Amino acid sequence: MSAPASAASGPVGVTSADGPARVAWRPVLLLAGVLGALLLAVAARYGYHRDELYFRVAGRHLAWGYPDQPPLLPLLTRAATAVFGDTLVALRVPAAVFAAAGVVVAALTAREMGGGRRAQLLTAASYAVCPFAVAVGHSFYTATLDLLLSTALVWLVVRWVRTSDQRMLLAAGAVAAAALNVKYLAGFLLAAIVAGLLVSGPRDFLRRPMFAAGAAVVVAALLPGLVWQARHGWPQIDMAGQIAGSGDFAGRPGFVPFQILMTGIVPSWLWIYGLWRTYRSDALRPFRFLGHAYLLLNVLFIATGGKPYYLAGLWAALWAAGAVEVERRGAPRGWGWAATVPAYAVTAAISIALTLPVYPVKWLADTPQPVINADSAETVGWPRFARDVARVYRALPADERAKAVIVTGNYGEAGALDRYGPKLGLPRAYSGHNGFWYFGRPPDTGGPTIVIGPDTVADGARLHRYWTDVRPVSRIDNGVGLDNQEQGKPVWVCRGQRAPWTRLWPEFKTLG
Repeated sequence: MSAPASAASGPVGVTSADGPARVAWRPVLLLAGVLGALLLAVAARYGYHRDELYFRVAGRHLAWGYPDQPPLLPLLTRAATAVFGDTLVALRVPAAVFAAAGVVVAALTAREMGGGRRAQLLTAASYAVCPFAVAVGHSFYTATLDLLLSTALVWLVVRWVRTSDQRMLLAAGAVAAAALNVKYLAGFLLAAIVAGLLVSGPRDFLRRPMFAAGAAVVVAALLPGLVWQARHGWPQIDMAGQIAGSGDFAGRPGFVPFQILMTGIVPSWLWIYGLWRTYRSDALRPFRFLGHAYLLLNVLFIATGGKPYYLAGLWAALWAAGAVEVERRGAPRGWGWAATVPAYAVTAAISIALTLPVYPVKWLADTPQPVINADSAETVGWPRFARDVARVYRALPADERAKAVIVTGNYGEAGALDRYGPKLGLPRAYSGHNGFWYFGRPPDTGGPTIVIGPDTVADGARLHRYWTDVRPVSRIDNGVGLDNQEQGKPVWVCRGQRAPWTRLWPEFKTLG
């Protein structure tokens, strides 16, 4: 092992004179393949996630920005459905590929930090059984691609630290540009990495032409979305405030404990150990910026009401740091069992049971999965939801049915009616929720409006601001007793519209 040079002066040698260890391609690809195959095997069970239904429609309304999203996910959703067909599996195939690719990137990160075969496999296995990684690999939404791109960004920076290869700075800029067009929060990770490098080095990236080129790529890729936000009053800022106030994950006291749950009880010890060793190990001193970045983001997101998974892009690198130290020094006393195959096999089984659609759907409400992974509940009942709305629509008199309008309370409901409504004879559904508000307002037909939600009769009183005759006529029932956002929602038929939609539609605009 070469002696570390000054961390402030530039990249230093972190592997043997013979260079880094060989990549353990066969076992790493086997782990990645098993995860990908598992995700594909259950891809068609249950149904769409509400975000997938939303992105499916947003893909037909391509723009440089949305009030709750940068532009890349709707574009990729449109591409996936164009290539693979407008089916659920068409979206789940790229999601599984992204999850499997993350396993490989995690192993490569360990290799760049000086890890041999054991460290690479331990890191890859930690990623592959991570409950959060498994859960987001099942569906095609923001977190799915954000996790891969954030992990890849950290890997490229780690590789630059080891190699001094300035091309890595340009590559990191390209990946950061993509990540920022998936989720603007990726900017905080990028800023934290830069801050960590400025604190502990290597700092000479600021003088490198490729860093300037990478920064130019980021700015160029981000500029169209920022222009869209500026022209529309910066709705993303309001959206961030809504998310921060949502009260998920037990608030600030639960921020770090929830990271332990999301990474898995067994794998969590490895990233915690890796975080500690970045500050204690001379061999890992070149990568101390990772510890700084992690601690900085914790402080920032705890203070601002962020979510624990906002740090997920750093988990693979921290696992890698821990795995490299385990390979060099052995596991800490009392923790050797946690680096064994049986321990990871149990973790994998628990992750599957808590995150993937492995139960008969009629049993799901009686399992702990909807409590641990609320997203699973949001993939159940959409075809039946559309049929419930269709029954209300068909019950209207023929003359009213020809002029009826449908307005939903959220983008998932509007997306579900877009997916399943045409075969049921339903007209286009509209919603004021997030990006759907921008997709168009209802026509002024003079007919009744079918409204899904507000949730209670008392809340429905506000509908009288817009119609003279407001009646609850049905309730949504997913048929399996599962408590999700749609279960039990009333369906209203509203007549006597007080003003045209050109005047009413701005009042239906909501973020959340």
